[in-house]
Amino acid sequence: MSRVNESTAFSKERASTRERLDWARLLLYGGSAVAAAGVAAFGVLAGQVAIAHATIPLAVAPPPRADGIYGPKTGGGHPLRLVLLGDSSAAGLGVTKARQTPGALIATGLSRRLDQPVELINLAVSGSVSARLVYQVEEALELRPDVAVILIGANDVTHRSGQAEAVRHLADAVRRLRADGVRVVVGTCPDLGAVQPIRPPLRWLVRNWSRQLAAAQTVAVVEAGGWTVSLGSLLGPTFAAQPARMFGTDRYHPSAEGYALAASVLLPTVVAAVRAPSVKLEAAEMGVDQVRSLPQAAVEAVRHAGTEVSGVRVAGHERGPWGRWAQLRRRVWEAVRHPESPSTVDTLETSEQQA
Repeated sequence: MSRVNESTAFSKERASTRERLDWARLLLYGGSAVAAAGVAAFGVLAGQVAIAHATIPLAVAPPPRADGIYGPKTGGGHPLRLVLLGDSSAAGLGVTKARQTPGALIATGLSRRLDQPVELINLAVSGSVSARLVYQVEEALELRPDVAVILIGANDVTHRSGQAEAVRHLADAVRRLRADGVRVVVGTCPDLGAVQPIRPPLRWLVRNWSRQLAAAQTVAVVEAGGWTVSLGSLLGPTFAAQPARMFGTDRYHPSAEGYALAASVLLPTVVAAVRAPSVKLEAAEMGVDQVRSLPQAAVEAVRHAGTEVSGVRVAGHERGPWGRWAQLRRRVWEAVRHPESPSTVDTLETSEQQA
């Protein structure tokens, strides 16, 4: 496990620097998108480029490493293996302690809910776009995980590399993991319009791009057999209302409280995915009354905070007149606590010493 992290440590640090530069390029692309509106409008956006570039600092250190066993070392059966894939939001860039990363928070909550140890392996690389997931998936499949959590999309927005391409790569990643029996939960693209250094009108463009990608991700992931949780409509207003608390010192990545909020929204769906039967149940058997066509469910999920979307059967069929059936759930979020058990601390100290 430590060897896998060692092979990506240098890449993480370099990619986090590229991430800041790519954000500046996004602003330039945003300016060109509205250039037809006039020279004055382009001038406003160009000024926002300079402000954001000067305000958002380059990352100076890779995210803390949180790999290890969470929960009791003895009893509770064989550890459930959890892998995190994606970009800096999955890696935990912006916090200083391993226990503050989303991986550690999800692993801790999962262990407590399942009453068994959870082994966390974080393969996320800062600066990653969806096209780079293929390499993380290859590493993950060698480790034979039980469940994977993917957080990806922000860099696809900042790169403006093409929504269709980004979604295709994400779907391929989910499909490969599901073919190997891995349960997959994807936190869809967050609302980058909440980033404070970005001012209107560019903020409005970025928010629209984020929401479009989140809806497309939802359709692709559920079609591939995964679960999604919408983050944008939750994290956007909350982060915008309390930026000093929810953002880290770079005003771009989440703070410890910001990551805790995201983890609390993701955790119930991760637990549900682990416990889910291998065969999809009927909507009536699950007591689900919010059944939509998948495209409708994706749009609704983007509009409502923390909505889970997954596939479901209706009258024995997975598809209806308007495509695959999907169910929407708004699970009760639970506060996640930082891991403090001696077994977890010992494991983390051991893995860090081996590095």
